[in-house]
Amino acid sequence: MRRRRARLLCSLLLTVVAGAGTAASSASAAPASPSSAAPDAAAPTPLDRVVPAPASVRPAAGSYAIHPDTPIRVSGSDGSDGSARSARRVADYLATVLRPATGYRLPVTARAGGDGIRLRLTPKGAGAPKLGAEGYRLEVTGRAITVTARASAGLFHGVQTLRQLLPASIERTTRQAGPWRISAGTITDEPRYAWRGAMLDVSRHFFGVDQVKRYIDQLALYKINRLHLHLSDDQGWRIAIDSWPRLATHGGSTQVGGGPGGYYTKDDYREIVSYAAGRELTVVPEIDMPGHTNAALASYAELNCDGVAPPLYTGTEVGFSSLCVPKDVTYDFVDDVIRELAALTPGPYLHIGGDEAHSTSHEDYVAFMDRVQPVVAKYGKTVVGWHQLTGAHPAKGAIAQYWGTDGSEKEVTDAAKAGTQLILSPANRAYLDMKYDANTPLGQNWAGYVEAKQSYDWDPGTYIKDAPASSVLGVEAPLWTETLETSAHIEYMAFPRLPGIAELGWSPASAHDWESYRVRVAAQGPRWDAMGITYYHSPQIPWPTS
Repeated sequence: MRRRRARLLCSLLLTVVAGAGTAASSASAAPASPSSAAPDAAAPTPLDRVVPAPASVRPAAGSYAIHPDTPIRVSGSDGSDGSARSARRVADYLATVLRPATGYRLPVTARAGGDGIRLRLTPKGAGAPKLGAEGYRLEVTGRAITVTARASAGLFHGVQTLRQLLPASIERTTRQAGPWRISAGTITDEPRYAWRGAMLDVSRHFFGVDQVKRYIDQLALYKINRLHLHLSDDQGWRIAIDSWPRLATHGGSTQVGGGPGGYYTKDDYREIVSYAAGRELTVVPEIDMPGHTNAALASYAELNCDGVAPPLYTGTEVGFSSLCVPKDVTYDFVDDVIRELAALTPGPYLHIGGDEAHSTSHEDYVAFMDRVQPVVAKYGKTVVGWHQLTGAHPAKGAIAQYWGTDGSEKEVTDAAKAGTQLILSPANRAYLDMKYDANTPLGQNWAGYVEAKQSYDWDPGTYIKDAPASSVLGVEAPLWTETLETSAHIEYMAFPRLPGIAELGWSPASAHDWESYRVRVAAQGPRWDAMGITYYHSPQIPWPTS
């Protein structure tokens, strides 16, 4: 099962991890070696020392230094595509990132010039590089830094690369000494896969708007472009639905372990969606059904076949709950929820779960999915479901999210051959809630222990046996929260594994190399220190010694 019974940790262990910060314990600190020595602070970062690995790097002699008079110049057409506004938005974001540590003004201007940091949105066919919607070209000379892209997503991703090429201290919120030099040369880059996601379970334990925003900022640094929010489960319903208000007020009133829970108002959810969009992430909301529904069943008795509402649930067992498939009111409920959630969600996707429906017969499961998938389409969204959907009748255009552990499920392969696209989240590779080893104080181990190398060292293009490579839409790193209660817990489980999953989704297959990656991700450690990220000091990674 995806989520077996989790032993909740005592408050002492939770406090230890939350306070672990960036101090590595003697058990997990990497041994000193030449590769783990701190780099020369005066030397700019090589262009190929970023995560995810760029598609193409051409280094050149020299560097550019950001100085007190450096402007950020933006250019884009003034046509109906709004590219000028998009370029300005990315420029304002970059200025906000750079100003605190540099102490420089970094004025954003539309005035043309050959110097400074130049962000250019150039439409296809107007001299733009041959890149897709998320690709970019970063050129650094002694006089200027130029980021060119066809769309705002590419420009934003180029800015994230630029950010990693600056010293780690650029991430601090107080003025630092510098210098702020970037190596000269050219990076031409675009993603391997369109879907590079991270899932956050806010149902087992609730995380507020600011906590979700913090995670979004961390995801954006590594070019993640999908935020999958698991909004409902047995332990909590986390989104306000006007037509069924008790879902949130009652179903959202608790969480694993019996805490107070919580839920997002519609304005809260809109705020998350808007914040994510500003960092080029599309929010994918999930309402898990027909199983994982105890919070809904406890809120409305009529959703139960016997008409009796069960008590709220604060444990961690799975597979015991089910909507009543034969009842018409079930589909009134589903229609209302999907309608309201679709109206709140500008992105094209809506996830309907579908996993671990052990209390639903196969016949009822198929009948339920046959009725629910058209509802998603009616409200203009594309269906996403866990890979058990492939055991029913996936709708045309549906996307299945795979969470198995060996890629051998025949129904998944058959669905892929028939046109269903796949998101790969193998639990023994991509599940961020799996323990690193037997001593990890958080997480679970039902899919085994998953250290940094195992999380990185696999190929999404060949993972599902006999499935066409073209069926793979991308990758996603889910983070289930049975044992996680704070942002520090999220970070400890996500880093350093999340950047590795991001690289599998972004970088060309030819760039995937553990020995190269472990050195590049080690260089991210000081950046995470500066950002205040609580991360696991994997002994497989040669972290800098100072």
